[in-house]
Amino acid sequence: MNVTKFAIPEVIFGQDCLAYVGPCARRNGGKRILLVSDQGVEEAGWVEKVIDALDDEGLSWVYYNTVDSNPRDFQIRRGAKFYQLQRADVIVALGGGSPMDTAKGIALIASNGGEIRDYEGANRIQRPLPPMLCIPTTAGSGADISQFAIITDVERQVKMAIISRTLVPNITLIDPTFLQSKPEWLIIASAIDALSHAVEAYVSSISSPFTEMNSLKAIETIVTNLEAAVTTRSSRSLTQLSTASTVAGMAFSNAGLGVDHAIAHSLGGKHDVMHGLVHPTLLPAVMRFNLPACEQKMAVIGELITGQKGSDERETGLMGIAELENFFNLFAIPHRLRDLVPDAQGLPEVCKLAVQDACVLTNPRPVTWEDCLQICEEVW
Repeated sequence: MNVTKFAIPEVIFGQDCLAYVGPCARRNGGKRILLVSDQGVEEAGWVEKVIDALDDEGLSWVYYNTVDSNPRDFQIRRGAKFYQLQRADVIVALGGGSPMDTAKGIALIASNGGEIRDYEGANRIQRPLPPMLCIPTTAGSGADISQFAIITDVERQVKMAIISRTLVPNITLIDPTFLQSKPEWLIIASAIDALSHAVEAYVSSISSPFTEMNSLKAIETIVTNLEAAVTTRSSRSLTQLSTASTVAGMAFSNAGLGVDHAIAHSLGGKHDVMHGLVHPTLLPAVMRFNLPACEQKMAVIGELITGQKGSDERETGLMGIAELENFFNLFAIPHRLRDLVPDAQGLPEVCKLAVQDACVLTNPRPVTWEDCLQICEEVW
């Protein structure tokens, strides 16, 4: 019998759970909180609400908002220095994947020293991090659940994947109400990011029964609820998306990802493409590429999405991939890579960087940079 492990933070889920941030921070030793967020979350009024909650608990706080959509290494360096100069203790991250990854990077450098690039790859962190609390305002990145942090190395134009159990936050507070204030495109992009987490984790070479159950539930929930969430903004459908994002995060944090995310990271580092918008373009092509290595699992996904079986596992898998493409076409988002990237000339370089990404290690089929290029050209 294979031995597996399954690491997740403490999860507090539900409407108005933001009110618990103060007691949770204090319970983790907080006296002077570093709050990490970004300008968009500020403008929506959520930063002020977190500050009010910290004030209500009588906690001191400082605020850091130098965060881009693809967090930069120099922003991590500045944030770690700010954390140390301010003598902060607990770190609270509020926002989407970018503020949460920034907070993880700050915690890592503040406690372990060096440069963030020193920790690229898996299991390179030696010392424990300060306590971290995450409050996701989107339903997709999974950064509040996962062992991953994705940071851009500006000099190399590479989005680095840093993977360690140490990066799992202590607590995540998930309130679906945040989604009510999000634009349509962000709800879609975030949900499809979560869907790609679930698909890649399900077919991962190190998946387990724990991750597989979470993956399939996330796939079913997103496909069933995303259209209604966009058109009606109903509390039920938005709550379902938040649930799906959380369980997809549990899956990929413990099973890893694949070449879809490896290429997405490389595109983000080279062209600063928003991460969630890449997956509707890449995911079906990556699934077709991986199909020969995991026909049985692709057939399970295909039957789950279509409710039908083909003549064999391969046909059922292809039916599911086709239905997934039809599903993506329902939404007003980019569907070709040319809509996201200025020209195709740089794709070979992007693909050569992609095969160095840690995510390819758990892809179910071995992949070369030429394979990545073929995938990109297919969807160009």
